[in-house]
Amino acid sequence: MEIKSDEPIIVVKNLTARFGSNVVFENVSFHVKKGEILVVVGESGCGKSTLLKMMIGLHKPSAGSVTFQGVNIVAASEDELNNYRQNIGVLFQSSALFSSMMLGENIALPLQEYTNLDSAMINMIIKMKLGMVNLAGYENHYPSELSGGMKKRASIARAMALDPIVLFFDELSAGLDPVTAVELDDLIIKTNEALGTTMVIVTHELESICKIAHRVVMLDKTARGIIAEGKPQELKEKATDPRVRSFFLRQLPENVYQDNAYGK
Repeated sequence: MEIKSDEPIIVVKNLTARFGSNVVFENVSFHVKKGEILVVVGESGCGKSTLLKMMIGLHKPSAGSVTFQGVNIVAASEDELNNYRQNIGVLFQSSALFSSMMLGENIALPLQEYTNLDSAMINMIIKMKLGMVNLAGYENHYPSELSGGMKKRASIARAMALDPIVLFFDELSAGLDPVTAVELDDLIIKTNEALGTTMVIVTHELESICKIAHRVVMLDKTARGIIAEGKPQELKEKATDPRVRSFFLRQLPENVYQDNAYGK
């Protein structure tokens, strides 16, 4: 898939996450191009979700900056942060739908919070967004009445309520069966191609990464930072770093085999 533009919409520079004496990552720098699907990968504990939360302004980094359209959200005022939040949509691992509210009410929340639209217009947007994720007619259903995949799609509809410039997804396919995961991948591609929405996605699903990603950034726990960046197919075929090859080829590095052979 071709990226819509080389223009960076988000610039991450020298970002450091430190909790007490524990440094999760440090001096992480990369950019997100306008209209691209950037996927963040790496082993458990390398800081993927922490990085995502810093990019959306939920966590403050120990050092560094995250710049969105020229505004550093790390040092932004409350008004600037509110403007940023209106331009992004977020989906966490748990879907985070409010269980006491029907789907229509869940999707209406950001519209009621950030716009002055009347109820008729909000209801029209709710129907449109649910239709985009193949949940037309489900506005009066509660999350408990939906399957895991339907909940994820409903969460995408809510994340898209304000027509965001950037969507952030954390482990979109976690806990889903393979067929449902493929359907979500197709929805991601369709949304990106139809609307040009920029996406930053954290996932460990290799098949999904190779299918949806324009570009990949790989974090490593030991290196405490980025060890690879590029198109997934290029990383899979040309990477020389054993950690990158191990991830994309689903093979343990040779030293691990040797250690296991000697019972270490």
